[in-house]
Amino acid sequence: MIRIAAVGDVHVDKDVVGRYRPALEELPDRADALLVAGDLTRHGTPDEARCFAKEFGALAVPVVVVLGNHDHQSDQQDQVTEVLTDAGITVLESSATVLEIRGHRLGIAGTKGFGGGFAGACASNFGEREMKDFVGTSERYAQALEAALNSVECDALVALTHYAPVPETLVGEPLEIYAFLGCYQLGRAIDAAPTALALHGHAHHGSERGRTPGGVPVRNVAHPVIKQAYNVYQLLSDEVDATLVTANKTGF
Repeated sequence: MIRIAAVGDVHVDKDVVGRYRPALEELPDRADALLVAGDLTRHGTPDEARCFAKEFGALAVPVVVVLGNHDHQSDQQDQVTEVLTDAGITVLESSATVLEIRGHRLGIAGTKGFGGGFAGACASNFGEREMKDFVGTSERYAQALEAALNSVECDALVALTHYAPVPETLVGEPLEIYAFLGCYQLGRAIDAAPTALALHGHAHHGSERGRTPGGVPVRNVAHPVIKQAYNVYQLLSDEVDATLVTANKTGF
Protein backbone atom coordinates (compact mmCIF):
# COMPACT_ATOMS: atom_id res chain seq x y z
CA MET A 1 0.00 0.00 0.00
CA ILE A 2 1.13 3.54 -0.81
CA ARG A 3 -0.29 6.45 1.18
CA ILE A 4 -0.45 9.86 -0.48
CA ALA A 5 -1.08 13.05 1.45
CA ALA A 6 -2.53 15.81 -0.72
CA VAL A 7 -3.68 19.41 -0.48
CA GLY A 8 -3.97 22.39 -2.80
CA ASP A 9 -4.64 26.12 -2.74
CA VAL A 10 -2.67 26.84 0.40
CA HIS A 11 -1.81 30.39 -0.82
CA VAL A 12 1.23 30.79 1.41
CA ASP A 13 2.62 34.21 2.34
CA LYS A 14 4.43 35.40 5.46
CA ASP A 15 1.26 35.37 7.56
CA VAL A 16 0.64 31.68 6.78
CA VAL A 17 4.08 30.40 7.80
CA GLY A 18 3.71 28.12 10.82
CA ARG A 19 0.05 27.30 10.26
CA TYR A 20 0.52 24.02 8.39
CA ARG A 21 3.83 22.93 9.84
CA PRO A 22 2.61 21.08 12.97
CA ALA A 23 0.43 18.77 10.87
CA LEU A 24 3.14 18.39 8.22
CA GLU A 25 5.63 17.24 10.83
CA GLU A 26 3.31 14.28 11.50
CA LEU A 27 3.41 13.13 7.87
CA PRO A 28 5.95 10.30 8.24
CA ASP A 29 3.49 8.43 10.44
CA ARG A 30 0.59 8.98 8.05
CA ALA A 31 1.79 9.15 4.45
CA ASP A 32 4.65 8.25 2.14
CA ALA A 33 4.62 11.41 0.01
CA LEU A 34 2.97 14.85 -0.10
CA LEU A 35 1.41 16.19 -3.30
CA VAL A 36 0.32 19.84 -3.58
CA ALA A 37 -2.12 20.71 -6.36
CA GLY A 38 -1.14 24.27 -7.18
CA ASP A 39 -1.76 27.77 -5.85
CA LEU A 40 1.16 27.39 -3.51
CA THR A 41 1.39 31.19 -3.19
CA ARG A 42 -0.92 34.19 -3.32
CA HIS A 43 0.67 36.22 -6.09
CA GLY A 44 3.44 34.05 -7.46
CA THR A 45 6.45 35.96 -6.14
CA PRO A 46 9.83 34.44 -5.22
CA ASP A 47 9.42 35.76 -1.65
CA GLU A 48 6.13 33.90 -1.31
CA ALA A 49 7.77 30.82 -2.82
CA ARG A 50 10.43 31.01 -0.12
CA CYS A 51 7.64 31.11 2.48
CA PHE A 52 6.09 28.02 0.92
CA ALA A 53 9.45 26.27 0.90
CA LYS A 54 9.93 27.10 4.58
CA GLU A 55 6.50 25.72 5.44
CA PHE A 56 6.36 22.68 3.12
CA GLY A 57 10.03 21.92 2.50
CA ALA A 58 12.56 19.81 4.41
CA LEU A 59 9.96 17.23 5.38
CA ALA A 60 10.70 13.59 6.04
CA VAL A 61 8.68 12.58 2.96
CA PRO A 62 9.08 13.65 -0.70
CA VAL A 63 7.10 16.74 -1.74
CA VAL A 64 5.81 17.01 -5.33
CA VAL A 65 3.88 20.04 -6.59
CA VAL A 66 2.39 21.71 -9.64
CA LEU A 67 1.92 25.44 -9.96
CA GLY A 68 -1.49 27.07 -10.09
CA ASN A 69 -2.89 30.23 -11.64
CA HIS A 70 -1.93 32.28 -8.55
CA ASP A 71 1.64 31.10 -8.96
CA HIS A 72 1.65 32.65 -12.45
CA GLN A 73 0.15 35.99 -11.39
CA SER A 74 3.43 37.93 -11.23
CA ASP A 75 4.87 36.31 -14.39
CA GLN A 76 7.71 34.97 -12.25
CA GLN A 77 6.83 31.30 -12.42
CA ASP A 78 10.34 30.36 -13.51
CA GLN A 79 11.83 32.07 -10.46
CA VAL A 80 9.19 30.47 -8.23
CA THR A 81 10.07 27.07 -9.65
CA GLU A 82 13.77 27.69 -9.05
CA VAL A 83 13.18 28.62 -5.39
CA LEU A 84 11.14 25.46 -4.83
CA THR A 85 13.56 23.20 -6.65
CA ASP A 86 16.48 24.60 -4.65
CA ALA A 87 14.52 23.69 -1.51
CA GLY A 88 14.30 20.05 -2.62
CA ILE A 89 10.68 20.24 -3.79
CA THR A 90 9.86 18.54 -7.09
CA VAL A 91 7.92 20.83 -9.43
CA LEU A 92 6.11 19.15 -12.32
CA GLU A 93 4.94 20.87 -15.48
CA SER A 94 4.13 18.57 -18.35
CA SER A 95 6.54 16.14 -16.72
CA ALA A 96 6.63 13.14 -14.43
CA THR A 97 8.63 11.69 -11.59
CA VAL A 98 8.88 8.26 -9.96
CA LEU A 99 9.24 7.72 -6.22
CA GLU A 100 10.52 4.45 -4.74
CA ILE A 101 8.33 3.63 -1.75
CA ARG A 102 8.87 0.40 0.19
CA GLY A 103 9.59 -1.63 -2.90
CA HIS A 104 6.87 0.02 -5.00
CA ARG A 105 7.25 2.61 -7.76
CA LEU A 106 4.86 5.57 -7.48
CA GLY A 107 4.58 7.54 -10.70
CA ILE A 108 3.32 11.13 -10.60
CA ALA A 109 2.64 13.14 -13.75
CA GLY A 110 1.70 16.78 -13.38
CA THR A 111 0.62 19.95 -15.12
CA LYS A 112 -1.15 23.14 -14.15
CA GLY A 113 -3.79 22.56 -16.78
CA PHE A 114 -6.21 25.18 -18.02
CA GLY A 115 -9.91 25.96 -18.42
CA GLY A 116 -12.30 25.44 -21.29
CA GLY A 117 -15.31 23.62 -19.88
CA PHE A 118 -16.87 20.21 -20.16
CA ALA A 119 -19.04 18.20 -22.52
CA GLY A 120 -22.09 20.18 -23.60
CA ALA A 121 -20.76 23.45 -22.19
CA CYS A 122 -17.23 23.94 -23.45
CA ALA A 123 -15.28 26.36 -25.58
CA SER A 124 -14.73 25.36 -29.20
CA ASN A 125 -11.59 25.61 -31.29
CA PHE A 126 -13.45 27.64 -33.91
CA GLY A 127 -13.87 31.26 -34.87
CA GLU A 128 -11.72 34.11 -33.68
CA ARG A 129 -8.01 33.66 -33.18
CA GLU A 130 -8.44 34.56 -29.49
CA MET A 131 -10.84 31.63 -29.01
CA LYS A 132 -8.58 29.27 -30.92
CA ASP A 133 -5.67 30.36 -28.73
CA PHE A 134 -7.72 29.75 -25.56
CA VAL A 135 -8.79 26.25 -26.55
CA GLY A 136 -5.37 25.52 -27.99
CA THR A 137 -3.85 26.24 -24.58
CA SER A 138 -6.23 23.75 -22.95
CA GLU A 139 -5.36 21.13 -25.52
CA ARG A 140 -1.60 21.65 -25.19
CA TYR A 141 -1.69 21.18 -21.43
CA ALA A 142 -3.84 18.06 -21.79
CA GLN A 143 -1.66 16.55 -24.50
CA ALA A 144 1.43 17.18 -22.40
CA LEU A 145 -0.21 15.54 -19.38
CA GLU A 146 -1.13 12.48 -21.43
CA ALA A 147 2.43 12.19 -22.69
CA ALA A 148 3.81 12.55 -19.16
CA LEU A 149 1.43 9.94 -17.77
CA ASN A 150 2.44 7.47 -20.45
CA SER A 151 6.15 8.17 -20.06
CA VAL A 152 6.66 6.37 -16.75
CA GLU A 153 6.79 2.74 -15.70
CA CYS A 154 5.44 2.29 -12.20
CA ASP A 155 3.21 0.24 -9.94
CA ALA A 156 0.75 3.08 -9.28
CA LEU A 157 0.18 6.22 -11.34
CA VAL A 158 -1.19 9.58 -10.14
CA ALA A 159 -2.21 12.62 -12.18
CA LEU A 160 -1.61 15.92 -10.38
CA THR A 161 -3.19 19.08 -11.81
CA HIS A 162 -4.44 22.43 -10.60
CA TYR A 163 -7.43 22.74 -12.91
CA ALA A 164 -10.19 20.14 -12.67
CA PRO A 165 -10.50 17.23 -15.11
CA VAL A 166 -14.20 16.55 -14.40
CA PRO A 167 -17.25 18.68 -13.52
CA GLU A 168 -18.35 16.51 -10.56
CA THR A 169 -15.71 18.00 -8.27
CA LEU A 170 -16.88 21.52 -9.18
CA VAL A 171 -20.36 21.04 -7.72
CA GLY A 172 -20.93 23.94 -5.35
CA GLU A 173 -19.29 26.47 -7.66
CA PRO A 174 -21.46 28.68 -9.91
CA LEU A 175 -22.15 26.88 -13.18
CA GLU A 176 -21.16 30.05 -15.03
CA ILE A 177 -17.50 29.64 -14.03
CA TYR A 178 -17.04 25.91 -14.66
CA ALA A 179 -15.27 26.74 -17.93
CA PHE A 180 -12.66 28.69 -15.95
CA LEU A 181 -12.10 25.90 -13.41
CA GLY A 182 -11.22 22.98 -15.67
CA CYS A 183 -11.68 21.19 -18.94
CA TYR A 184 -12.71 17.82 -20.30
CA GLN A 185 -9.42 17.42 -22.17
CA LEU A 186 -7.61 16.80 -18.86
CA GLY A 187 -10.03 14.00 -18.03
CA ARG A 188 -9.53 12.50 -21.45
CA ALA A 189 -5.75 12.58 -20.96
CA ILE A 190 -6.06 10.87 -17.58
CA ASP A 191 -8.18 8.12 -19.14
CA ALA A 192 -5.61 7.57 -21.88
CA ALA A 193 -3.14 6.15 -19.34
CA PRO A 194 -3.36 3.53 -16.56
CA THR A 195 -4.01 6.25 -13.99
CA ALA A 196 -5.03 5.11 -10.50
CA LEU A 197 -5.92 8.50 -9.00
CA ALA A 198 -6.29 12.11 -10.15
CA LEU A 199 -5.80 15.03 -7.75
CA HIS A 200 -6.59 18.71 -8.38
CA GLY A 201 -7.40 21.97 -6.63
CA HIS A 202 -8.62 25.40 -7.83
CA ALA A 203 -12.32 24.90 -7.01
CA HIS A 204 -12.56 26.35 -3.50
CA HIS A 205 -16.32 25.83 -3.27
CA GLY A 206 -16.43 22.53 -5.11
CA SER A 207 -16.86 18.94 -3.97
CA GLU A 208 -14.19 16.43 -3.06
CA ARG A 209 -15.10 13.35 -5.09
CA GLY A 210 -15.67 12.56 -8.74
CA ARG A 211 -14.65 10.15 -11.50
CA THR A 212 -13.43 10.50 -15.04
CA PRO A 213 -15.58 9.01 -17.83
CA GLY A 214 -13.17 6.07 -17.76
CA GLY A 215 -13.72 5.50 -14.03
CA VAL A 216 -10.54 6.97 -12.53
CA PRO A 217 -11.20 8.39 -9.03
CA VAL A 218 -10.78 12.18 -8.93
CA ARG A 219 -10.30 14.13 -5.70
CA ASN A 220 -10.48 17.90 -5.28
CA VAL A 221 -7.95 18.59 -2.53
CA ALA A 222 -8.29 22.38 -2.40
CA HIS A 223 -7.75 23.38 1.22
CA PRO A 224 -11.14 25.16 1.48
CA VAL A 225 -12.77 21.87 0.41
CA ILE A 226 -10.91 19.39 2.61
CA LYS A 227 -10.64 21.92 5.48
CA GLN A 228 -7.45 20.49 6.94
CA ALA A 229 -3.75 20.42 6.27
CA TYR A 230 -4.04 17.40 3.94
CA ASN A 231 -6.09 14.34 3.14
CA VAL A 232 -4.57 10.90 2.76
CA TYR A 233 -5.39 8.58 -0.15
CA GLN A 234 -4.35 4.95 -0.59
CA LEU A 235 -3.01 3.22 -3.68
CA LEU A 236 -2.37 -0.49 -4.21
CA SER A 237 -5.21 -0.99 -1.75
CA ASP A 238 -8.86 -1.98 -1.96
CA GLU A 239 -9.90 1.55 -0.99
CA VAL A 240 -8.70 4.89 -2.36
CA ASP A 241 -9.84 6.96 0.59
CA ALA A 242 -7.93 6.36 3.79
CA THR A 243 -9.89 5.70 6.97
CA LEU A 244 -7.24 7.08 9.30
CA VAL A 245 -7.47 10.58 10.73
CA THR A 246 -5.57 12.61 8.16
CA ALA A 247 -4.46 15.81 9.81
CA ASN A 248 -4.67 18.04 12.83
CA LYS A 249 -7.27 20.70 12.08
CA THR A 250 -5.88 23.12 14.67
CA GLY A 251 -5.35 26.54 13.17
CA PHE A 252 -7.63 26.08 10.16
